[in-house]
Formats: sequence, C-alpha cells, structure tokens
Amino acid sequence: MLMDVITNPGPLKDIVLYDQEKHVSSAVWDGQERGALRCHEHTSKLSEWKLNSKQIELVERAGFGYLRRIPAISLDNPLISALVERWRRETNTFHFTVGEMTVTLEDIALLLGLGIDGKPVIGFTYTTCSSVCERYLGQAPDSTYASGGMVKLSWLKETFSFCPDDASFEEVERRTRAYLLYLVGSTIFSTTTGNKVPVMYLPLFEDFDDAGTFAWGAAALAFLYRALGNASVKSQSTICGCLTLLQCWSYYHLNIGRPKLNREPVHDHFPFVLRWKGKQNGPTANRDVIFYRKALDVLKPSDVEWLPYENMDGRYIPEHIRNSLQLGRSRTMLISFDKAERHLPDRCLKQFGLFQGIPEDVHKWVRKSRGVDGGVNFSSKMEPELNEWEMRWDNIVPDDVLGVDEADYMRWYLGITRKVVGRPISLSSEFQRTIANVRDILELAENFPTHDLDLERGNMMARIISLAQDCLRDQVGVTPTESQQQIELGKRMRGKERVRRKGMGKRRKGIDPMEDYGGSEDESQFGGPVLEVDQLHLPLTHHGNSVYDGTHMYDPVTKVDDMELCDEIPQLPEAQDMNKIDGGSSSLDVVGTSNAMTGEEGLGELPESYDVKREDRESKVEDNDAAKESNEENVNREEEDGIDMGGNVAESSSLGRRGENSVVA
Repeated sequence: MLMDVITNPGPLKDIVLYDQEKHVSSAVWDGQERGALRCHEHTSKLSEWKLNSKQIELVERAGFGYLRRIPAISLDNPLISALVERWRRETNTFHFTVGEMTVTLEDIALLLGLGIDGKPVIGFTYTTCSSVCERYLGQAPDSTYASGGMVKLSWLKETFSFCPDDASFEEVERRTRAYLLYLVGSTIFSTTTGNKVPVMYLPLFEDFDDAGTFAWGAAALAFLYRALGNASVKSQSTICGCLTLLQCWSYYHLNIGRPKLNREPVHDHFPFVLRWKGKQNGPTANRDVIFYRKALDVLKPSDVEWLPYENMDGRYIPEHIRNSLQLGRSRTMLISFDKAERHLPDRCLKQFGLFQGIPEDVHKWVRKSRGVDGGVNFSSKMEPELNEWEMRWDNIVPDDVLGVDEADYMRWYLGITRKVVGRPISLSSEFQRTIANVRDILELAENFPTHDLDLERGNMMARIISLAQDCLRDQVGVTPTESQQQIELGKRMRGKERVRRKGMGKRRKGIDPMEDYGGSEDESQFGGPVLEVDQLHLPLTHHGNSVYDGTHMYDPVTKVDDMELCDEIPQLPEAQDMNKIDGGSSSLDVVGTSNAMTGEEGLGELPESYDVKREDRESKVEDNDAAKESNEENVNREEEDGIDMGGNVAESSSLGRRGENSVVA
C-alpha cells in the first residue's frame, strides 16, 4: 500500500474529485508550500461595543442573542490551513483517512446558537453606501470609510458603539442595526477585503422581529462553505468566513491540536463554542501547517469523535434550536445572497450516529458569478436554489439504512479520495530511488548474455543500455566509466558511517530527541531517534508499526517541502549498493554539485591523483580502531570529519519547528 500511495496518492478515479489539478494538495505533492493562510476574522474589538438593555433586547429578537455572547477566540492559523488542505469543494466535505466529514447545520446551530430554519438570507445588493446607510443608520460614511457597497467596520464602531441613555427609540434602533452589521461582518460574513462589510445586510435588520425569522445559521454555513472552497484552490493564500466555528468544530470532532479545557461553569452553557472560551493549556507555538498535515494524514478512527454533543446537557439548548436540529440531515441548498452551496449530510452519516453507505453521486455544478450590481434582487436570479431550500424538510436523509457494509464503503472511498496530502517520501528521495533503479537496469543489461540473441533482440538490448547510460549521464552527471571509483568510495563512506553510529548511540542515550521541538504530548507521536547519514536524516521506527506512524522528518535539501519515509526505513546499504543510491556521495546532492539550501559543498569529481584503494585501507584501520575507542574519541573523530552531531539534531528540531496521516488500509 505504501508504494501505491507514493506513486498515486489519489484519487484513482476522478468521478468525485474532478478538480484535483486545481486543489492545493496537488501543489503540496509537487513540493510547493504556501504556508499558513491569512485568516480574516475581526472579532477582537467586538467587546468595545457598549449595549444597553434596550439594544440587547433588539439583538435577541433579531436572532443574534447567542452569537453576541461568543468572545474572541484566538485562531490557530496552521490548523485551519491544514483543514483547508482536506476540504473538497466538489462535495463540500473534508476528505479524511476515515471518510468524509463536514460542518453541518446541526453543528452551526449547537456551536453558534444561530437559527437554521426559516427564510433564506437574500435580497438586494448595493454599489454605494450612502443611501442605504442614510435610511437605516441615519448617516452615511465619507469616502475614506466606504468603497463600493461596503463600509469599514472601524467607522461603525467609532460612530455607533455607544448609545446614550437618553437616546430616542429611533436612535437606539439605528445604533443596534449598526452593531448587527458589525457583528455579522466581523464573524459569520467576514470577508477578505480587510475590515469591511457589505451594507446589503442592513435592510434585513429594518424590522428586528422579522430579522429573527431568517435562517442566519444556514447563510453562515453557505458563506463558510464558499470560503473553504475558495481557499482550497492552490493559488489562494487567504480565508474568511466564521473561522471560530471551523476551529471549534475541529476541537469537538478531531483530537488534533485540541487545547485542554479550563473547567469553568460557563463551559456547560449554550452555545457550545463557549466550551473553548478563555485561555487554554497546552503548547501550540511549535505546531505549523506541516505538523497538522502529518497528523491528519495518519488520522485514526480513535482520533475522531463522530457524536461529540451526545453527552452535552440538552437543557441548555433553546427549544426553537432543538426542534430544528433534524435539518442537519437535510440534503438541501444553503443560500447567502449570491452564494448557494450544497449541504450533503448523506456523505457523513456517522456524524448522526448512522451507518455510512456509498452516497449518491454529486453532479458537477459551477458556482455562478452573479455579480453585485446595485439594485439587483437575487431572489429573481436563484429560483432553483430557493425552491430546493423550500423543500428542505422533505429531503431529510432517512435513518433506517439497513444492510450497510462499511468495508464496501471504504473500498469505494479509497478509490475516489485523496489518500494523503503530504509525501510519505520526499521528492529528492524519489529521485534517488529512480536513479538507483536505472543503475540496476543498466547493470543487468550489461551483464545479460547476448551470444544466443538474434539481431533484433540484440539491438533492443543495446538500446536499453544506451538509454540507461544517457539517463545517468544527463540526470546525475556520472558516466558509467566512473562506477568502480564510486563503489570504492561507497566502501569508504560506509566504514565511516559505522563509526558515527556507534558513537551516536552512546552520546544520545537517555536524551529525548524531540526535546527542542516542544515536547508536548501531542507532538511526541511524531518523534523518533534520528539516524544521520551526513545530511540524510531518516527517523528510526519499529518494523511492527503500521504503514504511516506519523514519524516523519524533513528533507534537509528542501527543508519544509517534503517528508521522509515514515515506517519501513531501509537499512544501511551494502558497500556494493552505495553506488546505487547516490553515485557514492554521502550527501543528498548530486555528485559534482553543491547543496544550495545547506551551503555545503558536494563531493564533486575525484582528482586524478586520488588513491581510492589507499583511502579504503585507511578507513578499515579507522573502523578497527574506532570500535575500541572511547566516547570522547568518537566525538573528536566526528569533529575532524566536520560533522557536529548535536548541531545536526538541533537543525532537525528547528526544521520541525518550521514545518507544519488513521492508516491507509
């Protein structure tokens, strides 16, 4: 299975994930890291709004009483970025190793306390702010605070964040509308355009009781789906939408990067996002995108909580929320003005305590660009989508699925999904393996008996030899005539390596190799002793482990782009095989080149006066002496060779800090 993943991480069939070429996971596989996404959420100054009792009453009537209570929660950008790498806009689900999962209407109702049943959030759009702000807020921003149909959040806060006690009821309503616009613009409808919010939401707040009849939770989920889909395209570097919802959904469902809870009474209150309120314990500073990517690439069923809310106290859930939770299983369309996204809970039935069978096909659909010209009413442009939302209660996925074989589902799923995002073997290691295979082919061809071959087969064999020689000459820069020198050099380097391994075992005994990496409980699963073959870093694991056990190191040439083999670590090659790995060079660099990333020189070509046999004899003497020498002598020998083992281990740790897999069956 390891070789299958190396050669084709999926999908094996493009019947579901037809946009793989555009997906960020394709770029990651090709060694193109984009780093952590810039996360746009503007909740840090929400607490600066001072609402009086009249305003709070209006906010609750409008349906945002619970959203108002959610404090600013520090975002884990690397975690969010790694989740995005698993998001597929073809299905609006995360594709994990254990199957598909998604943020459902049930999740958003329980986590944010927003209504998920009611009228769709849709209406008119605007290209200027003046008229709509004058009508609903009583004043309009100047040109420095507005652009197109958007207004800056800072203007709203500076102008309306305080309501005098003697303000008229009309003024109270205006300032409350400004607060609601700020609230949705900084949380559920945050955009990537800085701290701006479209004023198209303002008319929906004209009547506060009517505002409470909209399905704000469904609109927030449509907005988040669209944001996730956009961010999953490899050319993107930002993400918006309600990222607090996404992060806390992950905390509830996945045991990856989850902070330890501070046990306070407020954590038992509704909405359930409040469980993660305040400062959490547990180190996160050393966790980057690659760290979380590896964890998700080895995600096990035991790391997943399919039903995280079943033990929550239902007494805290408001009745109108509790009565609508069944919509979490509605196969319907979610709408937020110009955004329409499919809600497909039949692809993640385990999140509802049901058996997962092979879901229905998802027909390709193109997300239409409907434009935002002033005065456009999207209700007239999205009739099919609106009709589907109206039928939401008729499209509940049934709970009487019988005869479901999960093994059949997993066989199907592994054929249509992307199995891993990060490479189990680095690009440079794959290159070296290919070159080694070409060398084997050349050796077999050159030693193949040709005396009994006819002319045609003889020519074919000659052609094989010629192609292999050309490949090695063009790609590596080492011609076949150098093979004897490389074999002898390989013997010498292997002898020195035995010296290093003996010394290293003594020096590193009792020292945690992940000490510099942070040493948290979560991170230790990716740790392992490091075998250093000059600049080749390979983690040592037990052969009894599964295919991927999460113990990856990074390729020292590309630093953060790739991961080394995770489980079946090859033994040191025999002397005659050292030539096959890298042409006799102990570095990952090609012979005759320099390591641009590390700044160290490669071995280069051997001078004419170089006596390989003499060096080999000397290395054998070194081997015998080294076996008898003390630990200090081993250290001195390494310093003479220009290798500081402690420095290399520290370098490995720093790579882990800069870097950001259930087992594939």
